Amino acid sequence: QVQLVESGGGLLQVGVSLRLSCAASGCTSSTHNLGWFSQAPGKEREFVAAISWGGGGQYYADSVKGRCTISRDNAKNTLALQMNSLKPEDTAVYYCASDRTVTIWNMSWRAWHYWGQGTQVTVSS
Repeated sequence: QVQLVESGGGLLQVGVSLRLSCAASGCTSSTHNLGWFSQAPGKEREFVAAISWGGGGQYYADSVKGRCTISRDNAKNTLALQMNSLKPEDTAVYYCASDRTVTIWNMSWRAWHYWGQGTQVTVSS
């Protein structure tokens, strides 16, 4: 069993930066691929970024490419998402996801097995 706990969300202004964190625990968390998804009110959960278990591979949604960086520290069992130049359309609940077998370019939230409870990000203009 893998447990994921997100933190770092909040109410922010347009253009600022934000760093989301996810603490992972569980006997196989360091061998799982990890990802970030977002879900805006009334919309389906959407892929943001993913990183391979060793950290050598990253994959981003086109909407955040160049603005976001995903990283992980397996020694600390943490995942991070650095978001720059925040836009109002970034407003959503952000979820950390984990899976042992999914590929990092699998953008379907249904393919990922473990989920955190989410952290709210609100970008105000």
